[in-house]
Amino acid sequence: MTFAATVLTLYPDMFPGPLGVSLAGRAMAEGKWSLAPVQIRDFAADKHRTVDDTPAGGGAGMVLKPDVLAAAIDHARTLSPEAPVLAMTPRGKPITQPRIRELAAGPGVTILCGRFEGFDERIFAGRNVEEVAVGDVVLSGGECAALMVLDACIRLLPGVMGAPSSGTEESFEDGLLEYPHYTRPTEWEGRTIPEVLRSGDHAKIAAWRKRQAEEDTRLRRPDLWERHRDARV
Repeated sequence: MTFAATVLTLYPDMFPGPLGVSLAGRAMAEGKWSLAPVQIRDFAADKHRTVDDTPAGGGAGMVLKPDVLAAAIDHARTLSPEAPVLAMTPRGKPITQPRIRELAAGPGVTILCGRFEGFDERIFAGRNVEEVAVGDVVLSGGECAALMVLDACIRLLPGVMGAPSSGTEESFEDGLLEYPHYTRPTEWEGRTIPEVLRSGDHAKIAAWRKRQAEEDTRLRRPDLWERHRDARV
């Protein structure tokens, strides 16, 4: 089954962008996933192809119109009826690795990219759209966030990554940050690879990596550490 991605955007030329190279690019060429960028402006009904209007109640900027967005979403659902529709917005629920795995296991995803001041709020309930954020940041538009979400999904598709363990032994998969990595040379600028990693004792290496993952998570991401600790209780 091919993972089908549809992106609703005012800037379709931004796609595939970085998804056309490296792992994602090869996977696309091999037919493991497909991409259909769709121009939102094509669904505007007036001769000027208007997609936005001033905010109700006043204020700066412009807001994407719900009727235009609805027409674009309805079109996307004819392409991939079973695919969930995600809207990239800083007001959304933060995306997580478990949610990425759910998406990657499905038939695909439709991603709605915002611009200006964002979306008319009525579109979310009116078309059953999931609001998603990629972090506590504000971008110029949803396209960069969409690229990130798609990249996270594509690398998990069967046959995309070389080593089967590559998708499991990494940050967030078990609620922790990943352990630190080292490679040759053994010594660099007076800094050496930890002795345990050169010992050949796989049990000791596994234990060291687990301790490092826990310690790094506790220090760098106390929010993740609290959730991880609560889950073990």
